[in-house]
Amino acid sequence: MIRVLIADDHQIVRDGLKSLLGALDVEVIGLAEDGLDALHQVDEARAGEDGPDVVVMDIQMPRLDGLEATRRITARHPGVRVVMLTMSDDDETVLSAMRAGASGYLLKGSGAEEVHNAIKAAAAGGMVFGASLAAQVATYFSGVSTRTEAPEPFPELTERERDVLRLLAAGRSNDQIAGELYVSSKTVRNAVSAIYGKLHAAGRAEAIIKAREAGYGRD
Repeated sequence: MIRVLIADDHQIVRDGLKSLLGALDVEVIGLAEDGLDALHQVDEARAGEDGPDVVVMDIQMPRLDGLEATRRITARHPGVRVVMLTMSDDDETVLSAMRAGASGYLLKGSGAEEVHNAIKAAAAGGMVFGASLAAQVATYFSGVSTRTEAPEPFPELTERERDVLRLLAAGRSNDQIAGELYVSSKTVRNAVSAIYGKLHAAGRAEAIIKAREAGYGRD
């Protein structure tokens, strides 16, 4: 049976999906009210090796949006698949979800069978996108084959330092960064100091400017 975590900031959506999926060959093992809650639940469950196979994720949520939550979950837990279920169908959001590591993208209002099939496909390692999004997805994949992927900005930084820099660029304080990354404030301070040195930044403002020029903090 496929284990699923549902992340949506509306309780009526969470409860509705739980009822829908509970009637199928899906076990809903958790409900998260935002992206940060989803990330925490996946981290906790995976530590006990009893985590979700698939996270059904909304995009517009408080504290941590679904795109950044997807990016972190797929980076930390490659075996966990994410299916976006959202109201947003604009090209940039769809492509941002794919870049973040989503294995599926459906619009709210999709039928029960479509949602179920997307979850099964994602759990099996496939990718599924709603029929109405076919044009955007086809355009993305046709472009992938003809372009060279841009290198990750700031290769001199460690992965942890890049995580901290992304949150700096998004306007987070050190304490907020520590909370979102589940590390100590001292760890964040050390990372920030290392970032300043490696980027030759005089301080926080200059580091943020460099990060945003590289595309951080825009999602």
